[in-house]
Amino acid sequence: MQIFVPRESQAGEKRVAIVPDVITKYVRAGFTVSVESGAGADALAEDQAMIAAGAQVGSANEISKADVVLSVNPLTPAQFAQLKKGAITISFLAPNHSLDAISASAQAGATSFSLELVPRISRAQSMDALTSQALCAGYRAALVAAELSPRFFPLLMTAAGTVTPANVVVLGAGVAGLQAIATARRLGAVVSAYDVRPSSADEVRSMGATFIDLKLEALEGAGGYAREMSEERAAKQRELLTPFLASADVVITTAAVPGRPAPRLVTEEMVAAMKSGSVIVDLAAESGGNVAGSQPGEIIYRDGVRIWGGKDVPSQLPFHASQLFAKNCMNLLMLMVKSEEGKSSLHLDFDDEIIAASAVTHEGEIRHEGAKAALSNASGGGR
Repeated sequence: MQIFVPRESQAGEKRVAIVPDVITKYVRAGFTVSVESGAGADALAEDQAMIAAGAQVGSANEISKADVVLSVNPLTPAQFAQLKKGAITISFLAPNHSLDAISASAQAGATSFSLELVPRISRAQSMDALTSQALCAGYRAALVAAELSPRFFPLLMTAAGTVTPANVVVLGAGVAGLQAIATARRLGAVVSAYDVRPSSADEVRSMGATFIDLKLEALEGAGGYAREMSEERAAKQRELLTPFLASADVVITTAAVPGRPAPRLVTEEMVAAMKSGSVIVDLAAESGGNVAGSQPGEIIYRDGVRIWGGKDVPSQLPFHASQLFAKNCMNLLMLMVKSEEGKSSLHLDFDDEIIAASAVTHEGEIRHEGAKAALSNASGGGR
């Protein structure tokens, strides 16, 4: 069984889907590992380290021999076209958006797994790449905020006087939000946080932050995510949040609804009400933005407020983001490995809820209903 890991094709991507520590585990499990030269350079996983761990380093053409291809982002249609029939791919596949890649996967007869679709159940926690990468994004968000802010984060007692701590507000208390809270607290800021799910209040408090309770209805969704809200509910939420943002030095937004545009939490009017010199970090900029006017990968100035739009944020911490991602991939793949009489082989058990939920294509068919509907609409079938 051969695993191949290509260089990432997406511009600016610094992560890699395999690291030396994980290579040794694959080799022990009976896999042959091949890595495209330079694939891990930005993540401090140089070719020599890959070789020392037991991998072969070669060219991009090795993809045609692979039984399994691991990548962070979807393979390109050209890469899918090179796969042998029945090959398995594991990556973030963005099943509602990467329609060309999904169509190419089906045409190639590949079985493509999307890490976004791994169910949020206890047995799948070690495969949950959304969570591992959100951890990186939340940590990075707090560091960016501290760097951009013209103020100190911690309380400082000096001979020249007392420096008051920064007031940080975090909107969204999922994995990214909680890590942003924890990091901002470590830096010495006073932190408060809001989430539409009241169940997150205890987690916020456990991080040493204050939970903002707006006394609105709960919006608990499937898998621990928040669900969408009505526009009336959203308007009331924004109205109640405005005074908290107006007194903040830093606002970090992390709210997302899987498969849908990010909810708009901060309007232009709310930004205008904030203090001059304040900073907003919008981790949801790539999916439409929690903040009016935020742009992925850009810093925008509006009404004296600096707005940072996140773009491929986990990739800005490529070393640890790659380590975590590589282990997520390995844990999912090892679920498909069957050992008999000392020999290992790949076995796809679609009675397993993890495999069934995360497989987007198999044997020329598109299994994911969202991708199927999006492709039908794109081809005119939805008219």
